[in-house]
Order: sequence, then structure tokens, then C-alpha cells
Amino acid sequence: MDLDKLISQIQSIDGSLKQEASKAVNRLLTIRNWLIGYYIVEYEQKGEDKAKYGDNVLKIISNALSSKGLSETNLKLNRLLYIAYPTIAQIVLDELKNKIIGIGQTSDEFEDDLNVIRQTSDELGNGIIGIGQTLSAQSYGELSEKMINSLSFSHITLLLPLESPLKRAFYAIEAIKGTWSVRELKRQINSLLYERSGISKKPEELLAQLHEKTERQPATSFIKDIYTFEFLGLPFKDAVEETDLETALLDNLQDFLLEMGHGFCLEARQKRILIGDEYFFIDLVFYHRILRCHVLIDLKVADFSHNNAGQLNTYINYYKKEIKLADDNDPVGILLVANKNDALVEYATAGMDQQLFVRKYMLELPDKEQIAQFIKNELKSL
Repeated sequence: MDLDKLISQIQSIDGSLKQEASKAVNRLLTIRNWLIGYYIVEYEQKGEDKAKYGDNVLKIISNALSSKGLSETNLKLNRLLYIAYPTIAQIVLDELKNKIIGIGQTSDEFEDDLNVIRQTSDELGNGIIGIGQTLSAQSYGELSEKMINSLSFSHITLLLPLESPLKRAFYAIEAIKGTWSVRELKRQINSLLYERSGISKKPEELLAQLHEKTERQPATSFIKDIYTFEFLGLPFKDAVEETDLETALLDNLQDFLLEMGHGFCLEARQKRILIGDEYFFIDLVFYHRILRCHVLIDLKVADFSHNNAGQLNTYINYYKKEIKLADDNDPVGILLVANKNDALVEYATAGMDQQLFVRKYMLELPDKEQIAQFIKNELKSL
């Protein structure tokens, strides 16, 4: 064996086993979330003191637990997971019998509960998915097994709000077949692929052409999933993948703004916020001690789009409602759009009804042209 072949084999082993390890972590994460959902529903149905706590049960549970991955929002997702996928019960039972997990019950005790869950599973029945396939309860169980082995929990959270088991099954099958990223799955759901395939004369051709074009998920995506980071207790900043160009630009931009003075105080890099049941990351967050407001900066190494501006406005509105203190002024956002040919800086001040403060913001914040020139220079040097 020559050295090049040895190196190639080591790389192959390293890559494939890392991927299998990350899939195993994701599988256990989904099983954990299903079990939590199972116990929450059991309590809601049979809890002796449930009336005492009313609608505050999930908030009380979340406050009592130290795990960051068990917020009230996540507990609601876990409950939805149990309700949407009763067939995962058999997978949990298999893991329990193999002693991979412990749930405070013996396998026999849990199997008694499983019989009740199976009845719910059987009620799924048969039906048309939309591509000429029929799905039995047994097939649904097999799909659940494939789903938790092939899709991250972030994928699954996109399936939970869908009203029909058949629609969830359709998107799960296509996501597995196409190894879709989370972003691609979200895009296909929003484009009504399920409905379009149902009315298409040749749905197989539609889906075949689609899979040739769609974005595939990289092998590292499982371990980079934000829910996996919560599950393992890892720093969230490591879950955010940036291109080398974005990283370099943000590094230098951060120093550029701090060196300019004007009261900038760095508060966070890749600030994680939770809106509804979806995570977002703001590239840079400063607090401006002169203006007494937050300054949110979002960088896109791409052409300008209204979606970018809309997203930044969402961040601003979130900070106004959730973060801003009584004596703070409204937050302001700076959108930086950079490509190799041009640079655009846009200040997002939508919704600000006090023009005096808007003018003051413009006075204290860096000049648009100055930032644009900085970005152009950085792009040339990088």
C-alpha cells in the first residue's frame, strides 16, 4: 500500500464514521423529544394535579429544567412530535429493550402503553399521498424509522405544522430521496410541491426534474443542526456556518466599527434569537451608548433582495418588542450586501415615527458611503 492510498483510506474512514456518529446523535435527539412529548400528553390527559397548574404546565416544566434545549417552545414542539408521529413508539420500545435509553419504565410497562399508541397509529389508515402512492399504517411506521435516521430534527419541525399525515409523509419521502437541506425542504413546502404534484399529469417527471436542481444537505449538517447543539450543550456560535469571505468581512467590520468610536459597544456575534419555533442569527449586535439603542448588522455576500431587508426588519421588530428597555430608543439595523462588483449599505429605519431620532441616528452612525467603501476595499483585499 502506498502512502497516498493510506491517506485516502483514513480520510474515508474519518468522514464516514463522523457522519454515522452525527446521525446517531440526531436519532437519539428525536427519540428524546418524542418521549418528552409522550409524557407531556400523558400528564395532560391523566395528571392528578393538572387543573392546579392549568395552561402554565410547559412554562413550569421549562423553568424547572436546566437544559437549554427544553424551552417552553421546544416542549410544545415535542408534544406536536408525539401527536404527529405515534409510530415512533415502536422505535422507542426497540431502543428501550436494547437498553440504549432509560425512561423510568420497564420495557413491559412501556409496551402496555404502546398498545394504546398503536391504536392511534392504525387510525392513520390508507390514503393517496399525491403521487399515486398508498401509505398504510405499517408503511408509515417504516417511514418514521427512515425519517429519524435521515432527517435532522430541524427538518422534522418543518413537517409538524402540516395538517395531514399524508402531506407530512410526502415531504419526508422527498426530503430523504433528495437529501434536501433544511432550507430546501422549507422552500418546497412554501412552493406547494405537494399540491402541485397532486394536480400534475406526470408527477414522477415533475419530482425527477426537481431533484436534479434542489439543494442537497452536506454531510456535516446533522451535527451542525441547532437542536443537536442544544442537545449536546455545545456553543451555538459553532453551529453557524459562514463562508470564509463572510467570516473575514465580519471580523474586519467589527474592528472597523469599534475603532470609529461613536459609542459602539459589541454585544454579540451571531446573536441567536428564537421567533416562534424558528431560530435566526444576527451577524453583529452592538449597543450604542450615545444613542441608547441597539444596532443590528446583517451581512449578505450576495446581491440585494427585498427578502434581506424584510429579514432585517423582522430582527428590528423583535428587538423592539422583546429586548428594548423602557428608556432605550428604537433599534436600528444596517444591511450590508456585498458581491464582487458592488457594495450596498441600507439603514433600516422602517416604523420609526420620530424623525428627530432618525436624523440623530444618521448623524451618529457611520456614513453609508464610508461603510460601502470599506466593504469594497475588503473584498478587493480578500
